[in-house]
Parts: sequence; structure tokens; C-alpha cells
Amino acid sequence: MLTLLAALSLHGYSEHWDGKVTAQNAGKDGPAAAWVTGGGPVLRGDGTSRKMPEKTLALTFDDGPDPAWTPQVLDVLRRHGAHATFFVVGRQAGEHSGLAERIVTEGHEIGSHTYSHASLAGLPSWQRELELNLADNAIAGATGRRPVLFRPPYSSTPGAVSVAEWTAYRDNGHLLVLADLDTRDWERPGADAIVRNATPQGTAGAVVLMHDAGGDRSQTVAALDRLLPQLKARGYRFTTVSEGLGLPGMAGAGLGTKSKGVALATAQQGAGGVVSVLEWLLAIGLGLGTLRAVVQFGGAWLHRRRSRRKRSRPVMHDPVSVIVPAYNEAANIGRTVRSLLASNHPVEVIVVDDGSADNTAEIAYRAGAVVLRQANAGKPAALNNGITHARYDLLVLVDGDTVFEPDAVHNLVQPFADPGVGAVSGNTKVGNRDGLLGRWQHIEYVMGFNLDRRLFDIAQCMPTVPGAIGAFRREALGRGVPTDTLAEDTDLTMAICRAGWRVAYEPTARAWTEVPASMRQLWRQRYRWCYGTLQAMWKHRAAITAGGQAGKLGRRGLVYLLLFQTLLPLAAPAVDVFAIYGLVFLDPWRIAAMWLGAFAVQFVLAGYALLLDGERLRTLWSLPLQQVGYRQLMYLVTVQSVVTAVAGARLGWQRMHRIGAAGQALDDARAGR
Repeated sequence: MLTLLAALSLHGYSEHWDGKVTAQNAGKDGPAAAWVTGGGPVLRGDGTSRKMPEKTLALTFDDGPDPAWTPQVLDVLRRHGAHATFFVVGRQAGEHSGLAERIVTEGHEIGSHTYSHASLAGLPSWQRELELNLADNAIAGATGRRPVLFRPPYSSTPGAVSVAEWTAYRDNGHLLVLADLDTRDWERPGADAIVRNATPQGTAGAVVLMHDAGGDRSQTVAALDRLLPQLKARGYRFTTVSEGLGLPGMAGAGLGTKSKGVALATAQQGAGGVVSVLEWLLAIGLGLGTLRAVVQFGGAWLHRRRSRRKRSRPVMHDPVSVIVPAYNEAANIGRTVRSLLASNHPVEVIVVDDGSADNTAEIAYRAGAVVLRQANAGKPAALNNGITHARYDLLVLVDGDTVFEPDAVHNLVQPFADPGVGAVSGNTKVGNRDGLLGRWQHIEYVMGFNLDRRLFDIAQCMPTVPGAIGAFRREALGRGVPTDTLAEDTDLTMAICRAGWRVAYEPTARAWTEVPASMRQLWRQRYRWCYGTLQAMWKHRAAITAGGQAGKLGRRGLVYLLLFQTLLPLAAPAVDVFAIYGLVFLDPWRIAAMWLGAFAVQFVLAGYALLLDGERLRTLWSLPLQQVGYRQLMYLVTVQSVVTAVAGARLGWQRMHRIGAAGQALDDARAGR
């Protein structure tokens, strides 16, 4: 990300930084000393100046090299046997190094015109030095020579130099070259006017200012083709500034300077390529984000309508076995068991103690659960042990930190009235939502996870039944909970779909869970989730080409996960950095409007999701911070997970430290707090 930011900064500085802004304020402190304003166009920092000899004309061209106009200027000069001095912009020399090399090869001279065409008078000293050094390196990289001459942008004749400008120009290690005659060709006054402005009086020598870049230079080319034969007929010779004054020309650049110039040009061109790619990524990212929002909204609306029509379905009263794997869950297990036993549906509660080092088993037993003990073997093994000992064919698998509402189990098993349903996902609510991190996760659960589950339910491609609250037919579990991925809930759900079962979502089955309370714990949890999901997607990739329910999972669910939970998060950090780049270097109002538009969509969607879940809208105040901070963290988790998966590294189980907050959250919800 830092490399990307550096590349964008280089491109933005070289291509979009506008030196005219500072140029507008230059020259307001009065003219420089008389010996500067009244001297010749070639000045040294010690106060001496030089003029061109009689009947000697030094044609100078600013702002190039330009791929359209510089070759035409060079062709005219070669046709008439004339030489000139080109004051090139460093970024242009780096981008069009072949043209810079041609200028030198054909006997012309190159001088520096700064790196980004900036007005030096309005810059701090460090930036003035940077502009000149970058320009020198760029020219050296393109030509193998270092410039001796320098012409500041937005300059003209010595008479126009101000105190601030002279202070910025002198003692910079270059010979300052202004002009005797300014053709003002940038105004495009016509070829006749340009010829007239470039013609010296009598036999006087002169430095003539023209341009070979910066716009349409067809008039300059036409005027040059007329000026050269006319003045040659009057006995004028056309030479470079250094040759005309008998000064040393361009110096040979050392290997280090040339290498820095080549590296600068490579970085500049590479940054341009990166910007082009990011422009496409920005469009794709905004498109995918908008598409996801539209699909989520439409799926949630349709799911709500269908849920209303399903209220007349047969009521399931079959008893349920609830299996709770637990490892060092002393802070929560008692409240979890009591909430399950208080269900208004017949249940047995089995707690599988997975080698806990605390008194988890004793607390669960005192709370009324059937307790199974085993050596520590991991959550999937604990679940499979509980499934083996369960008495009933409807199984609810619950995390040890989850607290159920009294009607949650009853509502959760109602979709099993449809014999084609093999598993049901419940509605996980965030318990510890008091802090900012908890509120952000609360919005994520309601807006992201639950809206997605409504959509997956409609599309019959549910990829995950969460470990916090999920119900299963024993028949659909096949060989039990898989143990070869870190996202056993996603792996199991995908296996059930591939076996031909449908997985439903029941939003009225609510359970409260404790989420990470620190950034470190959150990162570790989501890193495991994301890595495990990638494992499961790869494991079940054959569903893409399958038929029936498996094909729905593959071509709908897996494609959705790939687009919106893998590719979009991978591209999003780069897109966000590019948005910062756009605010600084491009049209900030357009970029801000795009970002605010995308945020408005997210705001409306979050509000709709909260209303669907019966949550208060006051949580929305934290959404802007979530979009700026928390969202970036989740994107980077995805980046790290993908890198880990591609590298073939294995990730161990990451357990969260519990503080027992879920039960209090349920009490607060019941009290309306």
C-alpha cells in the first residue's frame, strides 16, 4: 500500500500538480535590481549577464518534448541547418526519452525547465531543489548528459523578473537563461505575428522564446519555417545558447546520476500504468459495490414478502438436541445453557467440554446440561462427539458464548416443515455493542451478514450456517462436521448444499453472541474466518459445474463470495488510495461526489437492514467511521488471508478471550435499553 501510494504521489505530482497557482502570486513584490532587469538574458548568480553577439540568434523552445510538435520543430531545424536550445520539462523528458535523445543527437542543446513546470518563486527551498534535481536526473537518464542551462517556467525577459523570482533563480547550480524576444506563441497570435515578434532589430543578436509543447503549436512550426530563411538571408546564424556565448555545453552525466534518471523514468511510466489500472478498478469497484447493494436490497425485500406468506406453514414441535462445544468458556457457558433450557421448545442440551483448563464442565453441569468430556481435539471433533450422543434427529449447533432468546429454537426449526430443507441459519445478534468496535460489528452483522443470508435464502445458495446458531437434520450431516478447514461451519454448509439439500434462513430465530472487544482479537478472528472460507471455496469448487442444488451453490453462492467477499475487498484498498489521490490531484468535487454517493447508498441500505431486524436507527451515527476505518481493516484481513492461501502457509486455530457480555446484552434488549 505504501508503494502504491508512493507511485500515485509521483504520478500526481508529475502530471497534475499545477505550478500556475504559485506563479500567480509571483512578481508582486516589485522588480529585481536594475542590473538584473536591465542586463542580458543569460545571468549568473554573481550578478553578471551576457548577451548574444550580433547576427546570432539562439532559438529556444520551452515545455517539451512533445510527441506531436517536437519532431516537427526538429524537422524544420534540420531542413534549414539550424541548431537550437530546448528547455525540457523533466517529467516530459522521462516519458519521451527517445525525443530527448534525438534532440541531443541532432546537435541541439537541452536545458532544464524544472521537473513539473512549477513556478519556483512560490515554492519553499526544499521543493525548488527537488524540482531541479528531479529534472536533472530525468534529462541525464534520457540523454546521458547533465544540463548546464536553466529557464524557469512562466518567465520571459529580464525586465519582468521580480525580487522573489531572482531570489529563487540564483545560485541553483545552473546558468539562468531568459529571453530578449518573447514570441508569445502560446497565445496563438498567428504565424505572421510570431515571425514579427521573433525578428530582432537591425543586426542585434537575441535569445528568442518559443514553445514546442503545451498545446497546438502548428503556428509555431509554420512561423519557424518562414523565420529561418528570412533571417539567414540577412546574415544571421542560428545556434545554441552555449555555443553562441562560447560557454561549455551539456556535461556528461555520471553513472549514478544516469541510473537515478532511468529509475525515475521507469517509476514515472510505471506509475502511469498503475493509475490506468486503478481507474478501471475504481469503475469496477463502484459498479460491484452498487450492484451488491441493489442485489442485497432486492433480495431482502423479496425475502420479507415471502416470509410473510410462510406464516401459515405447518408448525414443527419435534424435540431438538442442542450441542454446545466448549473450551475454556467459564465466562459464558452457564448463561448459554440456562437460556437454552428456558426455550419454549422441547430440547436436550449437550455440552462437550473440549479439554478445558477452567471449570467450564462444572458450570455447565450445575446449569442442567448433559456434559461430555474429551481431550482437547478442536471444535469440529467436539461437535461430532455431541452429534454421536444426541437423541434427536433435529440438531442445533451452538457456540459456547451464545445466549438464545426463549423462542429462538422453536423459530429456528420451523423451516424443517419443508422436507427439502437440510439446515437452517439463525439470526446472530452482537451482544457487546457498547463500544465503538462493537457498534461497527453490530452494523456489519445486521447489514452484511444478515442481508446476505436473506439473499442466499432467496437464491437457494446459502454458503454458511453460522456456528453461533444453526440447525441441521441428522440425515443431512452425512459424515458429520468436517475437520480439514478452519471454517467448519462454511465447509459443512457447502457440503450439505452439494448433497442436494436446501439451506434456509430464519431471521426471527435470534441469539446473542460476544464479538471481539479489541482490534487484535478481531483481526485474529476474521483472519481465521476469511482463510477458512477460502479453504472451503477451493474444496467445493467442483460445485461450479454441478447441477441441481449443488450448481446453485457453485454458480450463485461461490461466485457471489468470489466477487464481493474476495475480489472486491482485494481491490478496495487500492481504490480507496486512488480516491485520496483523486481528491489531491484530480477534480476533488467529482471524487467527493462519487464517494458521498457510494456512502449514501450504504447509509440507506444499513437503515433498511436495521429496520428489518427491529434494531434502532441511532446506530447509524457510527456508520461513517465504520466505512472509513473498520472497512479498511476488513479489506486488509482479506488481503492477508489471500496472500497466506496463495503462499501455501497453514493457519492455526485462533481463540477469542471471552468476558461474558452476551447475556447482559439480551437483558438490555428485553428491557428496551
